[in-house]
Amino acid sequence: MASIFGFRSRDPARDRQADVSRLDRLAKLFEQIAAEIEAERTGLENRYRTTSTNAAFLVEAMENGSASDKRSSEVSALTQSILNCERRIAALSRQDGMMKELRHSLDMVFDENDDSAAAAEFAWPAGAGTG
Repeated sequence: MASIFGFRSRDPARDRQADVSRLDRLAKLFEQIAAEIEAERTGLENRYRTTSTNAAFLVEAMENGSASDKRSSEVSALTQSILNCERRIAALSRQDGMMKELRHSLDMVFDENDDSAAAAEFAWPAGAGTG
C-alpha cells in the first residue's frame, strides 16, 4: 500500500511554465485566425467595391440608353453578388468580434492565474493586443 507521505506535488514554477506555454500557443492560434478573417474581409471588401462600381456604371448606361435593357440580367447578378458580399462581410465581422472576446477571455484567465513571476515570463506574440 502506498503511503500518503510519498506524494509530491510539482514545483509551482513548473506549473506556471506549463500554463504560460499553453496560453501562448492559444494566443498565437487566436492571432492566426484573426489574421485569416482580416485577410478574407479585405479581399471581399475590394471585390465588393469593384462589383458595386460595375453595377452602378451598368445601371447608368442602361438609363442613358447606351446599354441594352437585355443587360438587366447582369444587373441582377451583380446585385445578388453585392448582397452575398454584404452577408459574408457581416459574418466575418461577427467572427472577428468573437475572436476579440475569446482573446479577452484568455487574458482574463491568465490574469486570474497570474502572479508577479508569471507576468515577467509571459509575452504575447508580436502585434498581439488585448483588443
